[in-house]
Amino acid sequence: MILGIINGWEEGNFKAVAEKKLDAVEFCVNHNYDSAEVLSKAQDIKAYSEKYNVKVGSIGRWGMDRILENGEIDEEAFMHDKNLVDLASAVGCPVYNVGINDIEERSFYDNCQSAIKYLSRLIDYARDKNVKICVYNCRWSNFVYEDKAWSVVLGALPELGIKYDPSHCVSDGGDYMWELSKWGSRIAHFHVKGIIMIGDDHFDDPPAGLDTINWRAVMGMLYAADYNGMLSIEPHSGVWHGAKGQWGIDFTRDFIRSMMMPEDCLYEQVDPYMP
Repeated sequence: MILGIINGWEEGNFKAVAEKKLDAVEFCVNHNYDSAEVLSKAQDIKAYSEKYNVKVGSIGRWGMDRILENGEIDEEAFMHDKNLVDLASAVGCPVYNVGINDIEERSFYDNCQSAIKYLSRLIDYARDKNVKICVYNCRWSNFVYEDKAWSVVLGALPELGIKYDPSHCVSDGGDYMWELSKWGSRIAHFHVKGIIMIGDDHFDDPPAGLDTINWRAVMGMLYAADYNGMLSIEPHSGVWHGAKGQWGIDFTRDFIRSMMMPEDCLYEQVDPYMP
């Protein structure tokens, strides 16, 4: 595994990630960004990555509707996704994250068929570029975020992965340990974001390790699934800002890193203590 953080794609962002002693950066090139403009910076991004020894571990585009009201593919949205797959390929990023919106007036079956059509086409485009397509597990312009939809859409698309964030499952009242047990083998990117719920009410998203998620058990489940991708810290709190926020990032970095297995332990070895 490698440990990184969500940040931007300018040189100062790479410098800041390196100064935090993190291995990788994740870009969120969301619906409000021009994908072509970001793609035009690919060579600069690659140079920053090499200069600061910070990998680009993941790129995603949140908040963009990809399916039209009639259930067909939005070609403009697909163009943005193609641009960002091209960016991922150019900078050596292995994962690209998307969501697929549903259309309320259409059936679950029909929405799943539209999702499969869109994602299949994107997977075909990304395959030769060595970029894996994942669906993110939050609701922002996305209905493929939990078991019901995963069973259909991921069942139809064996190459499709999941970008998983247990805090979204918590806020939806789900069981992240169950989801990890069933779908852990399909996770290709992972967000490290804390959450505190008071009853059914969301309180805050404090630094991971200062929240209510059982991170030690989560890490155990990731190891059980042989996960070896990026762990991406996502600062998302309404409270943890300024010096306190920076301390929180450092706390999460050290907390998560204490549970990360040395790389040489990830390869199969003979265990002298086992028969």
